[in-house]
This record gives sequence, C-alpha cells and structure tokens, in this order.
Amino acid sequence: MTSTPQPSSESLLGALRRQREFAAADEAAIEGLLSVRPPERMPRPEPVWDDAPVLVHDVVGERYHRLVLATPTIAATALAGQFLMITVPPKDGERILLPRPMAIHRRHPDAGNVEVIYGVAGRGTTALAGVVVGETLLVTGPLGRGFEFPEWTETEPTRTALMIGRGVGVCAVMGSVEDAARLGVDAVVVVSGRSGSNLIGLADCAELGAEVITVTDDDGSSRMPALAQRLRARFEAHPPDVILVCGAGVLARLAAELGAEWGVPVQVSLEAHMACGLGYCHGCAAPVATDPEVEGPLVCVDGPVFDAALPV
Repeated sequence: MTSTPQPSSESLLGALRRQREFAAADEAAIEGLLSVRPPERMPRPEPVWDDAPVLVHDVVGERYHRLVLATPTIAATALAGQFLMITVPPKDGERILLPRPMAIHRRHPDAGNVEVIYGVAGRGTTALAGVVVGETLLVTGPLGRGFEFPEWTETEPTRTALMIGRGVGVCAVMGSVEDAARLGVDAVVVVSGRSGSNLIGLADCAELGAEVITVTDDDGSSRMPALAQRLRARFEAHPPDVILVCGAGVLARLAAELGAEWGVPVQVSLEAHMACGLGYCHGCAAPVATDPEVEGPLVCVDGPVFDAALPV
C-alpha cells in the first residue's frame, strides 16, 4: 500500500472549518426536500457481522483509499446504496471506539468481495489507512435503505437513470450503475470532484457501460448553474426516468428542481455520522419534518436513501 503524507495541524483546522461551513450550507440546501420512502417492494437483507480479510488496500487519486474486503455473504446480498459499518483496529495502543459508516462502492458476488472508498478525514480513517493487506476488519452489513428503480414493465422502452455523485458520494450511487447494467437501463452518471485527479468511479463507469459527465471545481463546471445548464441540454429531448444523487445538499436541491421540471422521481442518499448503524442509538436523526410528538426517522434504518421533492 502506498503511504500518503500526513496533513499539518493548521491544514486540519482549516479543513475542519471548511467542513463545518459546507455542512451548514448542505443542511440549508436540503431543508424541506426530504421524505421517507414508501415501503420496500422486497425485504432488505439481514445484516451479518463478518471478519473480512483485506484483499486490496491502495490509494485512489490524490486523497482517497480503496479497500477490497472478502465477505461473500455481504457481496451476494447487498442492495444498491446500502452501507457497511467498519470497526477500525487499535492504532499505537489507542482504541477507536466507534465503527465508521461507508457506502458499498462495488459488489462482486462471484468473487465474494466488496469495495469501499474513503477519504482520510479524522482519527478513525487515519487509523484505517494504516491497515495492510492480510489483516481482517470486522464489518457489519449490508445496512440501510438503498436506492430502488421505479417499477417498469418489460414492455416499456429502454429507460434512463441519471445518477449524480460528488466525492465519495459517487460510491453510494455506483451500485445503481451496476443494477442499470444488469437490467438494461441506460445510465448517465455525473461524477463531481475538486479536480480531475480526485474523481471517483471513472473506470467503474467505463466497465459498466455508463455515460459519464465529469465536472470539477477547478474549471468551474461543478457550479450549480453550469451543471444545471449542461443537464438540461443533455436531456432536452428525453428526460431521464429517475434521478439518484449523493454527495452534497446543493446537488440534492438541483436534482429536486430538475425532477419537478421533468416530472420524474428523485432519490437522495444522505451521509451522516453514526454510532451503530442499526438504529439502536438513535443518534443519526434525518432532516425530515415530522410531528414534534413523534420521534423522526433515522438515516441508518429509514435511509440513507430518501425521496426528495420541492416543497409545495
């Protein structure tokens, strides 16, 4: 595994400040958009606790790491958009108490393994970056409510799904790109990132036959007005039949606006800090309006995927 230089304390403080600013902006962007999805058409798989050997642990681009974990049961049962809780082993005698939630990026049931991609952002992921091939990680999954395509009849013409992901948010939608390839759905995937070297999933989309639209901060193409204009031009003749998105609140807002304009459903996957991932701790409340007398939905069990629509 290739090692990466550790950031300075000043850069970490700056990154934390920017992260808080982005989080506040994202929270404002999704206000009033989300609702709990209707009951699932098929039961979600039962989660398992698995000691998963690390088969691959390498660096992706400039700032991400990729783990390939041997876990045949999860590889065979995970649904698109579900996630894992990964327990991080102790580092230098320091115990990392809580597991980290990570979207399942790819499922390889024939090989019995899954892939996750993560960025080093704090104490837990810094320790995780030190795990080497051959070690085992305790993983719990698959967890959560994933993405679902609408019910389409076999007699209907070819359908198109628009997937939008930013950063590691691309990982959450990649399972739906896999499903699209299997079901004969045309997939158009917006891959967003800070720069071209930080884009995730380009090789995966090429393998799965998806059309890719890349946008970055460097050239301004990731800005919402520019992206909105580009998507409206791309789908001017034939809008997509569903929009799936993860990675930023402003992207969820844009997807909801386009969904209203085109008359198509929108599903949004949320990223959240979690303690258990199973709904026991009730620590990941979803930003969904509810009766104040009733406990609201949780990201881990009622999501992470929710419906999104502009308030009426």
